[in-house]
Parts: sequence; C-alpha cells; structure tokens
Amino acid sequence: MDWFRYRFHCVWDLDAPPGAVFTALARPADYPRWWPQVREVTELGEDRGAARFGSVLPYELAVTARALRRDPEAGVLQVALHGDLEGWARWTVAPRGTGTRAVYDQEVEILRPLMRRLAVPCRPLFRANHAVMMRSGRRGLGRYLGSGHRI
Repeated sequence: MDWFRYRFHCVWDLDAPPGAVFTALARPADYPRWWPQVREVTELGEDRGAARFGSVLPYELAVTARALRRDPEAGVLQVALHGDLEGWARWTVAPRGTGTRAVYDQEVEILRPLMRRLAVPCRPLFRANHAVMMRSGRRGLGRYLGSGHRI
C-alpha cells in the first residue's frame, strides 16, 4: 500500500436541476459561499486557481488547480491539482429522477511533509476528515441551490 496516495469517491444526490448543479460546481470562486471548509479560492487566470481548505483536523491544505476538462454536455468538470496535494479531481453531473446526482472522484498523493510523516498512524483520521468535508459540501450546495440563489 502506498500510504501517501488517496482515492476518494463521493455521491451527492441533490434536489436541483443538473444545469444548476453543473453551473455552481463550475464556479470554484463561489465555493466559500456554500462550502465552509473551502476557506479561500483565488482565480489565477481563466483555467487556473488557488485554493485553501480544511475540515475538522487542525491543518489547512493549499493547492493550485488547472482545468483539464469542462464539458457541460457530458456534465464533467476535471482539474489537475498541485501543491500540498498532487493529482486530479473530477465532478460528473447527471440527472437523477427530478434532481441531480453529482459524483466526485479524486486521486491524489499527499506532498505536505507533516502529513507524510503522519501518513500511517493518521490515515483513518485523514479519510474521516475528508468525509466530513464532503458531507458538509453536499449540505451547503443543497442549501445554496435551494435558497433561490441566482446562478
């Protein structure tokens, strides 16, 4: 097992149309408005940005992201990640009943030195921390879209 690599898969079922979900997810600069653990997003150009995020554990991660794919017809958003994490993250948005299913997949390697030193004993905590962050994001996006906020 490579203790520094993580693979995440999360499913968000939302009571909003796929177009609204895709549009919200395609605007990372707005993430801090609805996702408390995304502390800051700075646009660095049309297809690049920097973000700081953290959850329950007392650390923050900093990454830069570069768009790899933005396909509204296929419902796919994918970015390459660099910084404290190296790898990629992808949203896939599709209709589900009267709402939307948004699937998040991520494969990353931890590069932050302290997290690498703690990789073996803290792996379950790191995974739990990510799960808390994702649950909070799902709730936040649901509230954001349900509040009548214009996208």
